[in-house]
Amino acid sequence: MGVIPKHDRASGKKKQDIVCITVTGPVKAVKKTIFTLYQLGFAEVGDWSPLQRTADPKQMISVLIRRQRDVEEKQQKHSKQQAKKPESIE
Repeated sequence: MGVIPKHDRASGKKKQDIVCITVTGPVKAVKKTIFTLYQLGFAEVGDWSPLQRTADPKQMISVLIRRQRDVEEKQQKHSKQQAKKPESIE
C-alpha cells in the first residue's frame, strides 16, 4: 500500500505525510551512514539531529524528520545532479 496524502477539510489543502528515520549504532557507524546517505543524495548532513547517547553508552542515535514532499524534491534534485555529471573516461 502506498502513502496516501490526507487533506485538511477546513482549508482543502493536502497535508504532508511525516517520515521519521533513525540511525542507531556506534558513533563511527552512525556518522558513516549519515555521510553515505548524503553522498547518495538522500539528505544533507545538517538535516540530521545532533548525535545523542542512548541507554547503551556505546550506542548513539540521530534522527531525520522529513515531509514526504521534501523527500520527493531531494530525489528530483539528486537525479538532476547525476544527469549533469560527466561520464568517466577510461
